[in-house]
Amino acid sequence: MKLTTEQFNALAHELDSVKQQVQQQLGDADARYIRRVLLVQRLSALSGRVLMVLGFITPWLWLFGVLLLALAKILDNMEIGHNVLHGQYDWLNDPVLHSRRFEWDIACDAGSWQRTHNFEHHTYTNIIGKDRDFGYGLLRLSNDFRWRLRNLWQGGTYLVLSMLFQWGVSYHELAAQRVFAGKKKTDRHSQVTDRELKQAFFGKGARQLVKDYLFFPLIAGPMWLWVLTGNLLANLIRNLWTSTVIFCGHFTKDVHVFTAAECEGESRGQWYYRQMLGSSNFTGPTWLHILTGHLSCQIEHHLFPDIPARHYPAMAQQVQAIAAKYGISYNSGSFLRQYSTVFWRIMRYSLPGGDTAVKIST
Repeated sequence: MKLTTEQFNALAHELDSVKQQVQQQLGDADARYIRRVLLVQRLSALSGRVLMVLGFITPWLWLFGVLLLALAKILDNMEIGHNVLHGQYDWLNDPVLHSRRFEWDIACDAGSWQRTHNFEHHTYTNIIGKDRDFGYGLLRLSNDFRWRLRNLWQGGTYLVLSMLFQWGVSYHELAAQRVFAGKKKTDRHSQVTDRELKQAFFGKGARQLVKDYLFFPLIAGPMWLWVLTGNLLANLIRNLWTSTVIFCGHFTKDVHVFTAAECEGESRGQWYYRQMLGSSNFTGPTWLHILTGHLSCQIEHHLFPDIPARHYPAMAQQVQAIAAKYGISYNSGSFLRQYSTVFWRIMRYSLPGGDTAVKIST
């Protein structure tokens, strides 16, 4: 459905009002919440590493330790890291939870993530040729991309990407700037040099490798192999989970993609409109929302990226009502349903053909 200029302006006003209502309520409850999550994350990491060392008593302790460490890494990356790096808690003036000082337990440098994700992806969401997150340069997910022979096995490519996801997002900016391979772009706008990108990539990656696969195994003594294996499994679980959640946010079957021309000079209302059509939610219990960093409410996250994410489920009810009022599709479903459509999209576009971008111009 196409909206008029007046409707786009009204849409922007209503969504701005939803945001302002929540901003006015921010306070001690939000501070207590994120600090509780941070405490749980730290206790999970500590307990997990201790239990892996105690695996000589029974392998069940080791397995429980692996799961606790995986939980800690997921909480660190999703409910804490991703949201803190969006500046959702900058207003607390807490150096531990400030977007400019936070560094997370993942191979990707925080500064690189903020440039490629916070700015590029959130600004150009699902715009073909501008949002490099759409397929990550590896997967064909729309007929707007020319089909190539390599797309035939992109199901396998997706599996490998998911298993190594922290390294994929770490390398994402370097690949885009063609630091190691490919012809340099003449229209490069990055203020970060190739040397700085390499330093951040290798520096952060090395610290993660040393921490998980050298330091902790060494201090475990005779249990070093158990700890090394446990760290490897915890990272794998985290990688698979974060990849699955993120793919459900923008690659479901009914998600819309756009061309740069139709988004040029868009108003705030049109930007909101694109974010709603280019994102998708999935439903579930509170614990599922927390484990996803509330990216289960991807639509609300893209509309209000700097609002503390714990408010998204409540905001979703208002956003869905506004979407219905203006006849805008609100893409939501169960976790399994949404993920099944992601897999459908990956496999459908592994073959020639498919749908092209949906227009949003008035």
